[in-house]
Amino acid sequence: MNFLIVLLLVVIALVVVRGRFLSFRAQTPSDYADTGPQFSLTKHLNGEILSEGLIYGPNGKMSNSFVARMVGEWEGNSGTLAEYFTYSNGKQMTRKWHLTLGTGNKFTATAEDIVGEGRGIVSGSTVKLNYRIILPEDAGGHTLEVTDWMYLTENGAIMNRSEMRKFGIKVAELVATMRPAPEAVLKHLPGTNGFDAEAAPRTLQ
Repeated sequence: MNFLIVLLLVVIALVVVRGRFLSFRAQTPSDYADTGPQFSLTKHLNGEILSEGLIYGPNGKMSNSFVARMVGEWEGNSGTLAEYFTYSNGKQMTRKWHLTLGTGNKFTATAEDIVGEGRGIVSGSTVKLNYRIILPEDAGGHTLEVTDWMYLTENGAIMNRSEMRKFGIKVAELVATMRPAPEAVLKHLPGTNGFDAEAAPRTLQ
């Protein structure tokens, strides 16, 4: 009996170690301090941006995909990033981030569906942002803890990966690309799985 208890404790310890030191959550901004090109929020989150992404559920299967138009604007150390999402299931959503640069490559981020302030840091070619998001009522209304990483590539594209957790358990993951939007992309016809021109004038959440 004692052997089974010890074995169970060892298994639990291995799971904890794997989650903390051998997984997505194990990376830290210092891991990327010497990488390039240098990520600049005011440069790379500015202007028209096209994002395409996939969302995975807790079982690892893709549950949804999206195309998003983003518009970044900056004035000094303060900026906004408006997001217009069109999902493959037909749902549309908008959000407007308010970003404020701080000291030591740190920044804060707020939005209407974010609890308090998100806290981020720029390190080399990466950005890490932690925040708590409140899901819409039709998605359960849960509050999730999000770890969001963005990685700037040599050609200027940004790879985005996010984990969403509830009580420490991963419930969703997002993988997306972000790149300066070509003019042709912004002229997609309404009804396609892309930017819906009718969504742009809607009030941002």
